[in-house]
Amino acid sequence: MTLACLFPGQGAQSPGFLHRLPAHEAVRETIAEASAVLGIDVLTLDSADALRSTVAVQIGLTVAGVALARALARDALVPQFSAGLSVGAFPAAVCCGALAFGDAIRMVKKRAELMETAYPAGFGLTAVAGLGETQLEMLATEQADRGGGRVYIGNVNAPRQIVVAGDDAALEAFAVRALAAGARKAQRLDVAIPSHCELLAEAADELEMWSREIPFHAPQGVYVDNRGGRPLHSGDAIRLDLATNMRYTVRWFDALTVMAESGASVFVEAPPGQVLTDIAREHFPDTTALAASTLPLDRLTAIMRRRLGESD
Repeated sequence: MTLACLFPGQGAQSPGFLHRLPAHEAVRETIAEASAVLGIDVLTLDSADALRSTVAVQIGLTVAGVALARALARDALVPQFSAGLSVGAFPAAVCCGALAFGDAIRMVKKRAELMETAYPAGFGLTAVAGLGETQLEMLATEQADRGGGRVYIGNVNAPRQIVVAGDDAALEAFAVRALAAGARKAQRLDVAIPSHCELLAEAADELEMWSREIPFHAPQGVYVDNRGGRPLHSGDAIRLDLATNMRYTVRWFDALTVMAESGASVFVEAPPGQVLTDIAREHFPDTTALAASTLPLDRLTAIMRRRLGESD
């Protein structure tokens, strides 16, 4: 039985999520380390006002993911697979030993600043349920051809659970078009930037250049990337994935499939997310999927041990 740690992306946050992390020494140490790196109290980043900032959200999600992974590691629960959706790829890289936590925090801050500066307002993401990628691509082309504004496929979270990116007017028009075509739902996400599309190509190029001085290492265990949903085996490949994933479609379902087909039997999603857990439960019912944010840490670790075939 094999463990995979999953790390959610932007949109999973809610006010107070850092304060709801487990009362564990590893969590306190992680928050203190991030605060020292940034020169601020990281626990100020999860207020409702602070979470209006892409920088605060992405840093907070990185801290939460690493804190949970470290707490599990103290209990000898170390994953064989690590994968994260969008900014969740950064705690995944830390979890598998490819990137130091301090460097991850600095790189996430730079990434978020670049994204926020590129599109400070008027853009975002919409989640569409009930239509496939090909159908949505056709609808997007049709809308653009008719002057309704361009939207881009940003995330393929599941075969019929897809996120599109664009400006506010284009997203609003596309939601109407998708629902008319049979989508069950078209919902704006709590993300203020057009993530994972060519609109962020210039920002991705700048981050890639900036990141070249950061040391990366070959992963201990399997790191599964965003862009292709495949394992990456070198530090440089992981660096490139982290630096550029903002401009490419996230192939999350491909990543989940690779892990399940490679033997991952227990998936644990780091706080504050639950969406990745729900996707795993729906599409891979023979595996165990657990959202850490929904369980006390001692109960979570006990369930993990049982499902992994270990004694409590």
